[in-house]
Amino acid sequence: MSTLRFHAIKETFNRPVIDVKEAERRSAVFGSNVFNEAAMRQYLTKDSYKSVKDAIVNGSKIERNVADHISTGMKEWAISKGATHYTHWFQPLTGTTAEKHDAFFETTDDGGAIEKFGGGQLVQQEPDASSFPNGGIRNTFEARGYTAWDPTSPAFIYGTTLCIPTVFVAYTGEALDNKTPLLRALQSIDQAATAVAKYFDKSVTKVNPTLGWEQEYFLIDKALAASRPDISMAGRTLLGHTSAKGQQLDDHYFGSITRRVLDYMRDLENECMLLGIPVKTRHNEVAPNQFELAPIFEETNLAVDHNSLLMDVMAKVADRHEFKVLFHEKPFAGVNGSGKHNNWSLATNTGVNLLGPSSTPMKNLQFLTFFINTIKAVNDYEELLRASIASASNDHRLGANEAPPAIISVFIGSQLTTVLDQLEKLKNGKLSPEDKTDLKLNVVGKIPEILLDNTDRNRTSPFAFTGNKFEFRAVGSTANCAKPMTVLNAIVAKQLIDFKTEVDKLIKGKKMKKDDAIFNVLKGYIKDSKRIRFEGDGYGEAWEKEAKKRKLSNNKTTPQALKAQISKSTISLYEDLGIMSKVEIEARHEIEVEEYAMRIQIEGRILGDIARNHVIPTGIRYQNLLIENVQGLKDIYGNTFKKHATEQMELIEAISGHIAKINKGITDMINERKKANTIEDAEKRAFAYCDKVKPYFEEIRYHCDKLELLVDDEIWPLTKYRELLFTR
Repeated sequence: MSTLRFHAIKETFNRPVIDVKEAERRSAVFGSNVFNEAAMRQYLTKDSYKSVKDAIVNGSKIERNVADHISTGMKEWAISKGATHYTHWFQPLTGTTAEKHDAFFETTDDGGAIEKFGGGQLVQQEPDASSFPNGGIRNTFEARGYTAWDPTSPAFIYGTTLCIPTVFVAYTGEALDNKTPLLRALQSIDQAATAVAKYFDKSVTKVNPTLGWEQEYFLIDKALAASRPDISMAGRTLLGHTSAKGQQLDDHYFGSITRRVLDYMRDLENECMLLGIPVKTRHNEVAPNQFELAPIFEETNLAVDHNSLLMDVMAKVADRHEFKVLFHEKPFAGVNGSGKHNNWSLATNTGVNLLGPSSTPMKNLQFLTFFINTIKAVNDYEELLRASIASASNDHRLGANEAPPAIISVFIGSQLTTVLDQLEKLKNGKLSPEDKTDLKLNVVGKIPEILLDNTDRNRTSPFAFTGNKFEFRAVGSTANCAKPMTVLNAIVAKQLIDFKTEVDKLIKGKKMKKDDAIFNVLKGYIKDSKRIRFEGDGYGEAWEKEAKKRKLSNNKTTPQALKAQISKSTISLYEDLGIMSKVEIEARHEIEVEEYAMRIQIEGRILGDIARNHVIPTGIRYQNLLIENVQGLKDIYGNTFKKHATEQMELIEAISGHIAKINKGITDMINERKKANTIEDAEKRAFAYCDKVKPYFEEIRYHCDKLELLVDDEIWPLTKYRELLFTR
């Protein structure tokens, strides 16, 4: 066993278990490090508190003099909690979070010092924008960008730093982050959904999209992870033969959580409680050393912020427990990868879930309205929805017979399918009193009874209705939820606007009653969106053929999927709703195709380094041991030595073959990389890396993994799957 691998394993097994006690009452500490309503009531004046609440609920502007009062209260609260610094906490287009800490401390003219934090520091700051991805919006020498306070997401303290959630925009006003387009999309769907909800309840004045994410991840011992260059730099294993035991026995899923992992989970959950992240569920996932954490549903903007914060907290807490947390969608070959299911719904200010059925026919008509419009939106923008989850890492998971396929479809269950089929059979025009009664009582009125026993779930569906919400299952575990949530809320907003226009036209133009008009429009949508509904196995080739007949897209790679982001329909959608301009849309596309190429480039370099500097030398070293053995047998047996050295000779030949193919594969891969690097167009370069460079990964890996099985375990340099996945 290699020295590094030996010490990594030894350190792991000699490590003491950390005893972490759970808080006596989570409700007592929940949100105690958050500048929430309770804190604002205590530290803000009545007028300041009202101003913040108006900004949160109505989007009202906070005046500068009021911001000064708010910042003073926020500073006093933060200092009382031990904070010494503050930062604007934002989400640039890197997919992670960013922060620059400044101390409250400032000197005075008389040589003294004070703690200072004014409205100017709260509302706006100026970080360097040139070093963040901008897609050509800013030149390198034009560094100015602004972060601006988002009062809808409360400030919080992490460590000794007051973190203020903000948007990030260029000097010229374009969004340079994930939060800004999301906020615009949420505003659009609020207005569109509220207008439609008023058909059923005039008291509805606001609709909030809600989100409940489910974060899957792997926990690997930190010392073992550090012994693998690929895990350290790429977040996944680029080579490594599968372990004899993986997940075949289904014994890890929902299994008993080991003491060390449970200590980590308890510590993480305590941190989450302080930060107001309402985590509720924890369990073992399917693959060895894979786990899941899920919270209570929240308003979408806050839920996105909480997930981004959580991923950072998870990594820091893991370090305390001598773990490394892996968020990569496919860190290990041969076992399940990780996703981040996004459970989405719409809630009114009156406390009604618009995607939840009711015991009354009228409320069920409301449910069907939002249910069918969502399906229609997914049907019309399925390629854009696929683009929202595209990444180099998620490509490994989608369509790999363990996660939803790259084909977007909607699963609603057999019972709701029957309901939609019956609605589709309605006659055009006004309904007779008998038809309306029959429809409401025998079709619409029975929806709660139908859903009561409709517990079937289709794990192969990327977008499934699960009782009172839609579950976007295809989102990757590394993703910032803002991207898919921006798209989903935008397309549903657009669809609801179109729906209301059609219904109002029937009411005013054809003098239809409201219910008749709604039923007639919904009937057309059911027919128009029938192709997107699929109840079968999404893994099989039969579905690929069927999807092709239905003219559904099947964009299996990120460069192909991302093309939908700059289509005419996408640009029209975003510009009409005021979510993004054409410049912002094209900049994001540029950033994402560049990132894809860079990630494949980095992985190629890492793989080449490991294969040539670790694997091949080890293969040669073992080959030399075999040659020495053969020479010794020849010295003993003379010319008859071959019959005693057959297996050794075969091993020597096999090792030589694998080494030659590894070396050739690396050389060819490097040559393709060089060609790709000469391509100036970012999209074409991404396609070159996808189609020309990436295919060599599996070829090189295949021969490296074969050598792992042939070479003596004592000298193999890399920590193996059995050690990474079964050390807890």
